[in-house]
Amino acid sequence: MPGLNFWAIAVATVAAFVASSLWYAFFGKARIKLLGNDEGATADMRKVRPLKIFIEILRSFVVTYVLARFVVLLDVADWRSAVRLGLWVWIGFPLMILVGSVLWDKRPWKLAAIHAGDWLVKIVLMAAILGVWHK
Repeated sequence: MPGLNFWAIAVATVAAFVASSLWYAFFGKARIKLLGNDEGATADMRKVRPLKIFIEILRSFVVTYVLARFVVLLDVADWRSAVRLGLWVWIGFPLMILVGSVLWDKRPWKLAAIHAGDWLVKIVLMAAILGVWHK
């Protein structure tokens, strides 16, 4: 697709992965506690298998790529517009999905808040990088 900047996509993907890793390093213990310390429900973040790291980077790439297409289609070309786009995407997708997990799956709202915060940081960061680097 014309207008896609693959360097921006790569940088935004890595930035999102790093930001998410730092997020869960900070909130990891609270997350595990909210999951009832169930070893089957969560991974030990100190011993993550390389395949899981690869899959997580791939997930970040897919989200970044889709967001990059939105940036191009909507002609977002500055960080403010990009951040607004990131906020709307966050509200419409991860936030609403996580609210559903609280409502229907009886997940603790604090756990959903941890995940929602991670997604907010990642999506806004991705969008800002993509928006600034778009033109």
